[in-house]
Amino acid sequence: MHATPAVHPPLAAWVRFAWLLPALLFALALGNGRWPLGVEFAWVAALDVAVAFHIDGLSRLFVLLITGIGALVLFYAPAYLAGDPRLASLVRLLLAFMAAMLGAVCADDLVLLFLFWEATSVLSFLLVGFDHEKPASREAARQALLVTGGGGLVLLAGLLLLLEAAPGLRLSTLSSLDAATVGQPSFAAGVALVLVGAMSKSAQFPFHFWLPGAMSAPTPVSAYLHSATMVKLGVYLLARFDPALSGVLSWWADALVAIGTLTAVWAAVLSLRERDLKRILAWSTVSALGTLTLLIGLPNEWGALAFAIFLLAHALYKAPLFFVAGNVDHATGTRSIDRLRGMRRALPLTATAAVLAGLSMAGLPASLGYVAKDVMSIAKSLSEPMWLVGAASVVVSAVGVAVAAVAALRVFFGPADGPPLAADGQGVSLRLDLPPLLLALCGLLLGLFPAWAEPVLLEAAGVVAPRLAGALPVLGLVDGPRLGGVAIVVALGAAIYGCWDRFHLLLERLRPLDAFGPAAGYRLALRLVKSGGALVGRRMQNGRTGFYLCVSVLAVVALAAPLLPPPRWSATALDGADLGFAAAAALAVVGAVSAVAARDTLARLLAAGLVGVACAMVFLFRGAPDLAFTQLVVETVFVVVAAVALRRHRPLSPPPRVGALRAAVAVAFGALLGGLTLAVQQAPPDTQLSQFFLDASLPQAHGRNVVNVIIVDFRALDTLGEIAVVLLAAVAARPLVAALRGADAATAGRSVILAHAVAFLYPLMLFTAALVLLRGHNAPGGGFIAALLAVSASAAIALVFGPAAARSRLPLAPPALAAAGLALALLSGLPALLLGQAFLTHQWGEITLGGFSFALSTVLLFDLGVLCCVWGALAGFCLRLLGEGR
Repeated sequence: MHATPAVHPPLAAWVRFAWLLPALLFALALGNGRWPLGVEFAWVAALDVAVAFHIDGLSRLFVLLITGIGALVLFYAPAYLAGDPRLASLVRLLLAFMAAMLGAVCADDLVLLFLFWEATSVLSFLLVGFDHEKPASREAARQALLVTGGGGLVLLAGLLLLLEAAPGLRLSTLSSLDAATVGQPSFAAGVALVLVGAMSKSAQFPFHFWLPGAMSAPTPVSAYLHSATMVKLGVYLLARFDPALSGVLSWWADALVAIGTLTAVWAAVLSLRERDLKRILAWSTVSALGTLTLLIGLPNEWGALAFAIFLLAHALYKAPLFFVAGNVDHATGTRSIDRLRGMRRALPLTATAAVLAGLSMAGLPASLGYVAKDVMSIAKSLSEPMWLVGAASVVVSAVGVAVAAVAALRVFFGPADGPPLAADGQGVSLRLDLPPLLLALCGLLLGLFPAWAEPVLLEAAGVVAPRLAGALPVLGLVDGPRLGGVAIVVALGAAIYGCWDRFHLLLERLRPLDAFGPAAGYRLALRLVKSGGALVGRRMQNGRTGFYLCVSVLAVVALAAPLLPPPRWSATALDGADLGFAAAAALAVVGAVSAVAARDTLARLLAAGLVGVACAMVFLFRGAPDLAFTQLVVETVFVVVAAVALRRHRPLSPPPRVGALRAAVAVAFGALLGGLTLAVQQAPPDTQLSQFFLDASLPQAHGRNVVNVIIVDFRALDTLGEIAVVLLAAVAARPLVAALRGADAATAGRSVILAHAVAFLYPLMLFTAALVLLRGHNAPGGGFIAALLAVSASAAIALVFGPAAARSRLPLAPPALAAAGLALALLSGLPALLLGQAFLTHQWGEITLGGFSFALSTVLLFDLGVLCCVWGALAGFCLRLLGEGR
């Protein structure tokens, strides 16, 4: 039972009035008559991925459900969780989930759809597990995440196959696909995977078991996620794909009908063995989702119209029934139908809402549920040979009548068998009664005046059946009430209701058969994963990093080697430049072999540095002086600092000999990298991008050094991210070297000549760094190379005079210097924003002093930021490595 304190702490205004935001969106969607609407912004142009939204009749219907019921849920939540300190967190999660759902039903780009799809899975995990202190809630949340998240991965694979068969595919263009595209095997495979992903989301058999388990969530979550939003996202996707596939893929419609029928009947049967009111409603929701899937598969326009009407009708009776169950639980502390009897006196408004919603769920005349089931019966009767589907629908509808009777009659009007519950005479607040009452009244009014919903429903049905949009009937009672059929279904439902307890006992006796069902398969899969993981962990996690590295490398080799093309060898004459390149490559080989063969750690370090120097020579002979200079400085600083640090912090004992297995793994990995290199060399080069940079560097970015122009202008945002990573890496590395404490460099034995030389070279190196910075836009240089020179200067001071002396010569403390550099780089992009341009679009100007003209640009500020950030981050790391901070 949810205890309500006598004095409620004042709630923040935004929590009490958060429902106004979705209510406003609902009003906009209801009042705007300009459909469809679309907007698109390029995102990853090379892959034809865009931030594209398209709102048509089907999207509009879902938007109305998401915002309308969402507004009532947010109105309901503060009263349901009154006094709970977690209320604000729940409201934030509900708003985030609402945004993800709106994005999913409005997305036109398939990649964007998948991102919103996965966002709903993650947020539903947090919502279902909101009472995370309860083991049942944690298990239900995990189960929902694993099933829907696993289905999301299958969906991703399907969408990728679809995009491979039809690049640039959008949801709005599915119907325009030609038969050749749809007939591709990859397209059919992609559709099958999309079907599986949608089934997992909408709890279709055999993935149906996760939804009733999610009833451990608070009532606002159940009423929102499991009546109108997340569980219907799968059927939304199926409805989107149906117009393009129903007439092309022969198995598509039959699969939907079979899956939907099986799910609807099986869930209806399972609802009869439940005693928890919310779980009864949950199984009936699964049955309704199966019915929606079935309706999508029916090959006529009536099926599309029935889908749209039943989608709305189900939301308008199931959400209030979940609210009703929440009110009863809130007032009594129980949801067991064995104890809930005669609640109408304590909860009169809740009882009224339950009766009105139950009328619609039972499909009785004067309700929207009746209109929906009337159109459904026409759709099924026109779909030959669907007699089996019709028979199954009678069973499902009869069980629906029984469930409605349990929720409305047994709970509120049944005779009280036991002592009175705590709710007698207490009731609940009006804020808890209004949402179910309003929704149930809407279901009644739209049943009496169905023409009110006609524009929205016909637009949605026209999207599902576009080729038959002109033939859609006028919404109403269609061919007149089929009171005879209604009477039969109601009579069967009444009989099931009267024998509910007997059916429950019968099905309880069959519960051992659950050991062979999908839920048992899920639990078995979890146990196998856990036991398999434990077994692999015991065998593989032996604490030896060398073993881990060997296994990882062998896995890469085993996966990548079969994909390599056979090498094509060709002998060519070498000119002077090629001879220098060959000599540098030979030097790299000598260094690599020496690093492996050397028995001394310092010798290995020097040999590895030789490989780096050889690589710098390769860059130089291939016409990349910027890269050559960068590589040379990096290798010099690395070798010197690493050698000194190793000698100070631990004795350099000889490394162990390399065994045959490790040698074989190393050779295999080297051969793989060599094969990849040959494969890349054999591929025809694509010079389009490089030619663009060569042509645009000077006229667009005012620079002749193409490499630097790319770094600081064309790809400035990438560079900004990279220097941020450098800063974060340095911060993360601080704890790793915090325990390394050795003797300070400024100890006895320092060379006087070396001290004077370094004292002279330090300002010279910084001056050189400034020159390299200033010339980098038109000649080899730039902020990164300048930063490496500055780091070299700081490292030289630290090696001779000690880290403290080097730190005192820095303009700021290393972390502050790096942070200032990142701030300068960010600042360089602000002028473009103020001028209405894209961030980091650099600005250029010119000033004249004493007859001389000087070009100024925000590029210099950005490059200066790169220098400071890299200098501060790497210098700080070097100083701590050399023993600063003892």
